[in-house]
Amino acid sequence: MALDNFIPSLWSARLLYNLQRTLVYGQLGVINRDYEGEISSAGDSVTINNIGRVSVGDYTKNKDMKSPETLDSNSRKLLIDQMKYFNFQIDDVDKIQQNPKLMDAAMQEAAYALKNTADSFIASHYVEAANTIGDDTKVVSPTKNDAYEYLVDLSVKLDESDVTEQGRWVVLPPWYEGLLLKDDRFVKAGNMSSEERLLNGVVGQAAGFTVLKSNNTPVSTPEGGTENHKIIAGHSSAWSYADQATQVEAYRPEKRFADAVKGLHLYGAKVTRPEALAVLSASRPK
Repeated sequence: MALDNFIPSLWSARLLYNLQRTLVYGQLGVINRDYEGEISSAGDSVTINNIGRVSVGDYTKNKDMKSPETLDSNSRKLLIDQMKYFNFQIDDVDKIQQNPKLMDAAMQEAAYALKNTADSFIASHYVEAANTIGDDTKVVSPTKNDAYEYLVDLSVKLDESDVTEQGRWVVLPPWYEGLLLKDDRFVKAGNMSSEERLLNGVVGQAAGFTVLKSNNTPVSTPEGGTENHKIIAGHSSAWSYADQATQVEAYRPEKRFADAVKGLHLYGAKVTRPEALAVLSASRPK
């Protein structure tokens, strides 16, 4: 690959595109990206405004209403505080750079590595969920007979928090999907409409949720305890994510005969409506 032909803007577009295609927790429909904005450097922040609830009163004919109320307005900061990079080289001796498809594959691999890191970071915000079933000291042990029932319980938690039913999702580890596959109430992805299968990782529907599968489901292991898988359910309005592949550069390492590419990924996430998230702490059946 000749550096004279390197187009930074093209590589930047490819990198960010790959990230968006492979994210599960970070994709639209699971988390909102309404506040993406222009992110130019680490430490940037996105201001998220919130409007207070509006009161309703009784109206009496020919009588004045109360003075207009002042709505409580508070803002939160989504801090872009995560900085991750990749930096790889292709030696001239390998001549691999003569095949653009192989360089593109290397870029996709770099994007995939960044994706896993960002996806896990977003999922780690489960600790801020307002609704929980079980915890590190009291882990539930679902079976094929009640795995579906636990999802119903998560749905009820969201119902009681006034979370809209449309657009709800739940992200499961593969073993939990395996339990659902043994329950006739679980609607597999193959039986869903193409529109319902748009999200990455979709495997079906259950208890009012679009069900997604991910190996980035958070796992905690209390000292002396078993693995505790955190199954997160909710609505995209619960949290926000913003990211930017700010820099992608090609260069010639001073002490090598090689072409190298390095890139920087900046991002941040914030839970703004904890009541729109619910978490089930579950252990894998033995």
